[in-house]
Amino acid sequence: LEQGIALRAGDIDVVYINGYGFPAYRGGPMFWSQQVGLSRVVETMRRLAPTHGARWRPAALLERLAASGGGWDSVRAGEHGG
Repeated sequence: LEQGIALRAGDIDVVYINGYGFPAYRGGPMFWSQQVGLSRVVETMRRLAPTHGARWRPAALLERLAASGGGWDSVRAGEHGG
């Protein structure tokens, strides 16, 4: 979203469910993260990054949304406020 490659969080969910095998019953990674709480996802990623590498570092957009209490539904490509 932050890079403008996807227009909506739901677009990312479709790719992950159909292309990468993310469990459909979870609704996709973006939907799932919204359900469990973006701040919880950021906490977990920060904990995993030192051991498992930079790919676990949360994206700046995710960190901003978690800090502000926002959600993916408020984000459209190119309108992420940062």
